[in-house]
Amino acid sequence: MLTRLGHHPAQPFDGTAAARPVHALLIPPGPELFEAVRLALSGDGPAVLPLSPDLPRPALAAALASLRPTHVVTAEGVRREPDGRPTSAAVIIATSGSTGAPKGVELPAEALTASARASLTRLGARRGDRWLCCLPPSHISGMQVLVRSLLCEAEPVIHPRFSPGDVAASGADHVSLVPTQLRRMIDAGADVAAFRTILLGGAAAPPGLLDAVRTAGARVVTTYGMSETSGGCVYDGVPLDNVDLKIGDDGRVRIRGPVLFSGYRLREERPFEDGWFVASDLGTIEGGRLRVLGRADDVINTGGRKVVAGAVAEVLAGHPRVRDVVVVGRPDPEWGEIVEAVVVCRDGEVTLAELRDFAKERLPAYAAPRAVRLVSRIPLLPNGKPDMVALRNQS
Repeated sequence: MLTRLGHHPAQPFDGTAAARPVHALLIPPGPELFEAVRLALSGDGPAVLPLSPDLPRPALAAALASLRPTHVVTAEGVRREPDGRPTSAAVIIATSGSTGAPKGVELPAEALTASARASLTRLGARRGDRWLCCLPPSHISGMQVLVRSLLCEAEPVIHPRFSPGDVAASGADHVSLVPTQLRRMIDAGADVAAFRTILLGGAAAPPGLLDAVRTAGARVVTTYGMSETSGGCVYDGVPLDNVDLKIGDDGRVRIRGPVLFSGYRLREERPFEDGWFVASDLGTIEGGRLRVLGRADDVINTGGRKVVAGAVAEVLAGHPRVRDVVVVGRPDPEWGEIVEAVVVCRDGEVTLAELRDFAKERLPAYAAPRAVRLVSRIPLLPNGKPDMVALRNQS
């Protein structure tokens, strides 16, 4: 049954593919969800919109109202939604919706499988290799673990909750993690070298974390991508096969290739430019490798100077007493905004003066933080990325 994907790939989205029902899956990760994904990709079942069964009621209501599935699947059964709309895609991934109603990224089966095949080729994965899924399938990173498992013709190992010890003892060959999960494994003394590959994405990885993991003997591959590109499409700074990459005049990353989404669900918005997807991230290509500087909307305007928050965070992460850091703009009556570093410390506290001196040795003086906020933990979204809304509201 699993080999069907290789013999009957879905056709590219061209606006003429037959529409089919959309099942919103409000079920925990496990065999039932995996089978629904298999049927969606093979074309033998409805399209799937995986949603976390733990969503608060208002968030669930907003998601269903915005994305309009034709059916909702829960542990109690299947119910029809009166205002549901069909789709020509195979999978719909909902954005986090942290600033409003979530958008639905519509992904054809061809895009998902093109991404998964290119990933397996780059990693040297083999038929029968087992993948561990400990990320939510409602996010593209977790969904792609299931797609790679299908192409490897092996049942995935699925963990509904993340536990460092359980992850290390899973017996899987490959795993996809976010930096926070990997850091917790290192802190717990878990054997990170138990896997042939650790795919690391979802957020920038602090250099110290990568050094610690590689020193422990693990093979870690950093990834860059988003739901619109079927997940990670750039590995260790290099695009996957058949994926093109460039930086536009505006500094934004642009991506082209068979891994791209077909559009946003029930929206006219199409962030394409001559066939290139225009990402929300700023970047540079140095020595043939992509370096992501941060999101275009995370540029801090301080005293008329523009500071890329992600670039400052990358520098501050190298300070020996910084365990984790996020940089945000804080409103200021004199400067418009000031650069604030939100820091989780290691080995004692770090002072603002120390951070400023460290930053000014590596960045223009105006980019050095003018405020520091020490916290015990960076708040995260379910996909492992920093919750910027929570961070700004806490300032």
